[in-house]
Amino acid sequence: MKKLLFLTFLFTTLAYASFQGRLIDANTSQPINAVIISDSSFSIKSDENGSFFINSKEKTYHIKAYGYRPYTFSSDLNTTTIKLIPITVKALYLTFWGASNNSGTLKKILKLIDETQANALVVDVKNEYGSTSFWTGFKQANSYGAYKKRTNRDIKKFMKIMKEKNIYTIARIVTFKDELQASNNVDYAIKRDTNNSIWRNHDNMAWVDPFDKRSHNYAISIAEEAAKVGYDEINFDYIRFPAKKGLKFSKQCNQPNRTKAIEVFLDRAQKRLRKYGVFISVDTYGNICWSKDDNGIGQTVSSLAAHADYLCPMLYPSGFSSGSFYFKYPAEHPYEVIYRSIKNIQDRVPSNRIRPWLQYFKDYTHTKKEYKRKEIQEQIKAAQDIGSNGWMLWSPSSKYHKNYLRR
Repeated sequence: MKKLLFLTFLFTTLAYASFQGRLIDANTSQPINAVIISDSSFSIKSDENGSFFINSKEKTYHIKAYGYRPYTFSSDLNTTTIKLIPITVKALYLTFWGASNNSGTLKKILKLIDETQANALVVDVKNEYGSTSFWTGFKQANSYGAYKKRTNRDIKKFMKIMKEKNIYTIARIVTFKDELQASNNVDYAIKRDTNNSIWRNHDNMAWVDPFDKRSHNYAISIAEEAAKVGYDEINFDYIRFPAKKGLKFSKQCNQPNRTKAIEVFLDRAQKRLRKYGVFISVDTYGNICWSKDDNGIGQTVSSLAAHADYLCPMLYPSGFSSGSFYFKYPAEHPYEVIYRSIKNIQDRVPSNRIRPWLQYFKDYTHTKKEYKRKEIQEQIKAAQDIGSNGWMLWSPSSKYHKNYLRR
């Protein structure tokens, strides 16, 4: 019996790999606290000295530390001190159509990254219609023809260029707004409450029900495809309920149910994406920084911060109504809009977990002001001064001026 117990113990010990290490900042050599270390099944955190111990059946581990590049290592690593590289993400949005290896838009953006402070790209992997920018292994989406309008025919080449240039890559996944998925799955498409027909918004796009697990699985499966090819971060956009009344869902559409549905989605995403070591960020309306409720769409700062790595509020000054911040025209005061909005939520989420979307387009509400170098630089400075995790510039055409992005 003793021999059997010993053999059982020995087999269990040999079946597990373990690693004990210490995490430090590559620039300062200071320890990094509360870093997430994961295998594909579970996660632990480093202590105040940056030390950790992980015991697992696996040999590959992933590290996620806020404000640092993701890091993957093997239990065979020949050192116990791991240096993490800090990064303040300064991202440019690259459209679905610009994501081709041969596009002039991409070539111009890569040149900008070489010559300015920009160091990251947000790339459309699944757009509002439901098309994927490259061929994925997700059979369900492919069966609907999601690949037919793909713009990138060689994703390996694309990612190789990104890695060679040390560009931080963010895959934008439009989540619950999805014409292809909804029209092919009428049973869980969002419908009109009056006649049970599929509801479509102003741009004639249908949505899927955020309460339904099938809609969760669909978006997360495409996110997995992005993680597999090497993206550093998954950015979920339209991760919300439509801001529209008179719609029919599979559950009662009240605030507790809405916020719970988004939380459940994010928990599922964290679980399935854990084995890839990618960060997860969520896009929100800018007024989330000022609202006391979920705005009818299932998003609050506290609920999102508890389940995602980064929050990305769309703090476009033109998106705030006259009188906001005590300004008649908020778009005339880009610095104040960004700074005050992030300052207002610091009690619920630290600034280093906030990365705002900034306005890189003309004011469309009041004075029709052109946003040029002064306005762009004021927004960037506000994000920097408040200690955010950088910024992401939204240019609908992905056209940027080098002079606006110089340090």
